[in-house]
Amino acid sequence: MVVVFALVALLVLSALVAGNWLVWRRLFRDTTRGPGFVRRAGVVVIAGGWALTVGALVAERAGAPFRLQQILAWPGFMWLALSIYLLLGVVAGEFVRPLLRRWVERRARGKEAAEEQPVLVPAGATAVTALATAPAATPATKSAGTQTLTPASAPADTTGPAATRATDLDSAPTTATTSALTTDPPPPSASDATPPSAPESTDPARPLAAPTRRLFVSRVVAGAAAAAAVGTVGYGTYGVLSGPKVKRVTVPLAKLPRAAHGYRIAVVSDIHLGPVLGRGFAQKVVDTINGTQPDLIAVVGDLVDGSVKDLGPAAAPLAQLRARHGAFFVTGNHEYFSGAEQWVDEVRRLGLRPLENARTELPHFDLAGVNDVAGESEGQGPDFAKALGDRDRARACVLLAHQPVQIHDAVDHGVDLQLSGHTHGGQMWPGNLIAGLANPTLAGLERYGDTQLYVSRGAGAWGPPTRVGAPSDITVIELASRQA
Repeated sequence: MVVVFALVALLVLSALVAGNWLVWRRLFRDTTRGPGFVRRAGVVVIAGGWALTVGALVAERAGAPFRLQQILAWPGFMWLALSIYLLLGVVAGEFVRPLLRRWVERRARGKEAAEEQPVLVPAGATAVTALATAPAATPATKSAGTQTLTPASAPADTTGPAATRATDLDSAPTTATTSALTTDPPPPSASDATPPSAPESTDPARPLAAPTRRLFVSRVVAGAAAAAAVGTVGYGTYGVLSGPKVKRVTVPLAKLPRAAHGYRIAVVSDIHLGPVLGRGFAQKVVDTINGTQPDLIAVVGDLVDGSVKDLGPAAAPLAQLRARHGAFFVTGNHEYFSGAEQWVDEVRRLGLRPLENARTELPHFDLAGVNDVAGESEGQGPDFAKALGDRDRARACVLLAHQPVQIHDAVDHGVDLQLSGHTHGGQMWPGNLIAGLANPTLAGLERYGDTQLYVSRGAGAWGPPTRVGAPSDITVIELASRQA
């Protein structure tokens, strides 16, 4: 087992190093002409960003001073999100790069062909006429010696009246001009000499040299990848910090009496109060829940990432939660990283009712809750028999359980509806692909036999306060009676 773990860790580390090398190469090395400040700065940014990320994760798990956790959390977790989308942008650029390169080279060949078109001189034209119609000489042709302006294949007509009149009228100027044109020019002075390594032309009308074309393509692709990554992370972070949106879902229950038709349960999970999301975020969540005017509030785990000592003030707004039949709480896996017993006592003090493998009978259905599976390491795991074993199965039953994987036990105990969180809906694409493999339901409502499972994407975020493709939500479940 240890060998397998070591191999997996080695593979993950190798993939991480290879991915970051590719990001550095495409964003910094390939966009510069040679070693220098930009390449060194790229190494510092990437290595420093990952050092902050590791520091933030270790500080949170090790219970470092809360102020240090806050200092490391923002830059460290934001770099984690940004590095993911920089890598995705660079990989996507590998498919765009050859297409852009081919397009640039085709345009360059077209311009070169246009510049190499020969200039045709009409037969019978004088040397002066040919000189006037010829393109401007380049520096190379200025120092080439004797020039022949009239094509040998088309000699000028020297007989006839027209030739005689031209000779009579223009003999002196023409002779002088021809003499000047056929005389070797004086050698260039030192001030006119062209350096052997002249700088490349920046004239947009001239085609780019091959090295310049490669640099141009690399800069365009790198710029697009960086802009896309920054924009994606920025938009995803804004979505989290602005607070969760309300989602409404109707769930019919066969055993629900007519009198309970339209009963509203506000489901909130994965708030993740911690070094990044604090009291202000908790207040937004509470205000949003109260604004739905629910009959019951269900907080289904992962409320915090830290101790009561550090995060007690951040969780204080939960005391303002209001519902006709109260607010209930079950633990998530992160509570067991943060002192579950202390947090159970704290939420009870704030006015929420913890359901630790327990059940309460409401007027029209039973509400039960089980501990998270992470509590098994502390002897406080889920106990379905204790919570559901002696209940009246003729009554509808709603179960609060943090993780969707607990659905199979819920089916065995005749639960009508299980409310869960934990998955975050994947939080950041393509994380949904991994989360979908680890959970029976990623998000939304699904049926398992006679039991329905609803999974919330959660209100907050773990690690980076960023969501991409998985917006945060607070879900209002409206129960529907089939007798109505």
